[in-house]
Amino acid sequence: MPVSVKNILDAKGRDVMSVSREKTVAEVAAILAENKIGAVVVTSLEGRIAGIFTERDLVRVVAADGADGLQKPISSGMTANVIRCREDTSLNELMETMSTGRFRHIPVEEGGKLVGIISIGDVVKARIREVEAETEHMMAYIAG
Repeated sequence: MPVSVKNILDAKGRDVMSVSREKTVAEVAAILAENKIGAVVVTSLEGRIAGIFTERDLVRVVAADGADGLQKPISSGMTANVIRCREDTSLNELMETMSTGRFRHIPVEEGGKLVGIISIGDVVKARIREVEAETEHMMAYIAG
């Protein structure tokens, strides 16, 4: 059975660090550092995805505005046009989207609501498990 985003979320959990668009860049940078994560999802009051703020966005803000950029609202530095996936997205589709767009994090959305986030590390782990399972099946077939 092909691996899907749902399988990955079931294995890793569905916790997502999200922030409101009013947080400052400095506050979000602290959240990234404290939680040892590379991205936060910016959500609206209704829990809808409004944007994503990643380490790359932080670098862009600081490069453009220097230390002054840290006091700006996250909404001024976030990526607003967020590529999303759904739980029924296959691992292969996800790898294609991440490779083509050069994304390291993709939020998962169902029914217009944020339900998880997938990182490139999650994808690599899932693919390794998939290859290991295929290898075991081949070895059993050859031995059997």
